[in-house]
Amino acid sequence: MQQGPLTEEQLEWLDDVLMKYSTEDSLVDASELDGMLTAIVSAPVEVPPGAWLPAIWGGDDQMPEWESEEEFRRFHDLLSQHMNDIVDRLSGYPDQFEPLFGINTVNDEDYTVVEEWCFGYMKGVDLGDWSSLSASQEPALLIIALHGREENFERLEKLTVEEYEISVEAIRPAAVSLYSKHPLH
Repeated sequence: MQQGPLTEEQLEWLDDVLMKYSTEDSLVDASELDGMLTAIVSAPVEVPPGAWLPAIWGGDDQMPEWESEEEFRRFHDLLSQHMNDIVDRLSGYPDQFEPLFGINTVNDEDYTVVEEWCFGYMKGVDLGDWSSLSASQEPALLIIALHGREENFERLEKLTVEEYEISVEAIRPAAVSLYSKHPLH
């Protein structure tokens, strides 16, 4: 298995596979997958693969029927490589950690899309036991939850442009902080 960050081509391949085997409850793209994996490696209590692998597809009963053994193996190899890269960056080079946010282009303007990543992160949180999260760390989780929970949409809509931008800028440091308090590796 290779090491280091995934290439753009590998990330696009993951996006394609997620789309190909998508269900109503599956992860929608590599950004959401990145968020979920970041939460899993940051969890206070280890989340076993038997819990998070099915969650990618929406549950045990929605696991894909792979086109080939090669496709299955490549998906899992890239998943492992990406997860290891997340851990490497968070543990050894936190200043290099960057959530895999999406970009949406409207009228030739690029906008950062954080919601998929944050939704993925919160799905990862839901898979684990975060009850031991300290009170001092709760604000960091709430920063991510602001963009990663539907019940917060109304609150997001009330933010000024400046408040929204500040909330987006706070996501990366929040993720780094949550990992630093509960590193699994």
